[in-house]
Amino acid sequence: MTTITLVGAGSAEFTAELVTDFLAVDALPEGEFRLVDIDPVRLELARGFAEHLIERTGKGWTVRADIDRTAALGGSDVVINTIEVAGLRNVRHDYDIPMRYGVDQCIGDTIGPGGLFKAFRTIPAWLEMLGDIDRLCPEALVLNHTNPMSMMVLAASRASRIPVYGMCHSVHYTIEQIAEYLEVDLARLTFRAAGVNHLAWITDLWLDGDDAYPMLRERGRLAEVWEQDPVRFELMFHLGRFPTESSGHVSEYLPYFRSRPETLARYARSGYRGESGFYANNWPTWRAESDERLARVFAGDEEYPLERGGEYPSRIVEAMTTGAPVSVYVNIPNDGLIDDLAPGGVVEVEAIVDGDGIHPQPFGALPPQLAALDRRHLEVYDLAVTAVLEGDRELAVQALMLDPLTSAVCPPADIRMMFDEMVAAERADLPSFLTP
Repeated sequence: MTTITLVGAGSAEFTAELVTDFLAVDALPEGEFRLVDIDPVRLELARGFAEHLIERTGKGWTVRADIDRTAALGGSDVVINTIEVAGLRNVRHDYDIPMRYGVDQCIGDTIGPGGLFKAFRTIPAWLEMLGDIDRLCPEALVLNHTNPMSMMVLAASRASRIPVYGMCHSVHYTIEQIAEYLEVDLARLTFRAAGVNHLAWITDLWLDGDDAYPMLRERGRLAEVWEQDPVRFELMFHLGRFPTESSGHVSEYLPYFRSRPETLARYARSGYRGESGFYANNWPTWRAESDERLARVFAGDEEYPLERGGEYPSRIVEAMTTGAPVSVYVNIPNDGLIDDLAPGGVVEVEAIVDGDGIHPQPFGALPPQLAALDRRHLEVYDLAVTAVLEGDRELAVQALMLDPLTSAVCPPADIRMMFDEMVAAERADLPSFLTP
């Protein structure tokens, strides 16, 4: 019987998605979901919904819920981290304060001021969790879904002996979107991708075995196609390859698209295509809408779909159980995987999973212009994680000074003032080394 522990299960709809995925695996007819969250109300919502899904499928799974993760971790086969540390009460600070300095973020949870401060809030709790895993279930497979992905995995690699695999659906969903832009069946496309999380690249793309990039460039020049993904098509036109994250998110990773109002107006569109403050303005509403949806399902007014989604955990566990190999993308330290990125930095590459485990595939070298962009991010992540592990406030400030978007907009003195203002606003949720 497989025991799967989800820490941060109060993200009820995402928990429902992961539970649905595991219940869809024929090779896993029974097991136990252990749900952990510090919010008892949201934990109960997640528990009730998981039981609802199990009842609908008729599978032999059970559910238990714990506020204390140490009560749940012992004997776990798989631990999936989805924690969110004080995000809802700080999402406005993460957006509003940088915006006053001219730093315009769309999502702001993996890079930029918002991403760095999320890292400062989250990494200490994450390392405490890894310490518990090391004591209570050291052989468990640990999968991280929490952002900022690269910094979470990097901190784990430096401060814990537990191997951690970072899970992100951006490569998978990008290929689905490219199939739509090309108006072809997804099964006809094959590809290679690599880089860093949210700034990885589709380096090779084939349609029925032939190079599909000429066709994608032709399609991207059509106004109605370009409008669906303006930043990504511009990057492909000028840097040669299509990136693996939405136009809104990838625009935050670079100095090109959000540093001037006229440029933002030229390239940003609604929602994930670049809307200013998209997460900050919508997160509370999304959470309420998610709760309302689950309530309708409980009441019998809406049916929750039981189709398997695109997330990787269930596919990884299925492949390890059955031995039938599957390809996924993982975020892990660079141990000979990408030749022209720093050893030890966290990279995103393909991995083949089978009955013997997870096998990251060496990629080789990225095109030099893409590697150059990715190296900048590895340096920011290195400084930020080192700041947390060593309790060095000055390194944390300097990590923000190296952030590509922030440094394109602000001089160092203003970045330091911004940093101090964010610390003052988020003091209650930050580690003590940032709040002298």
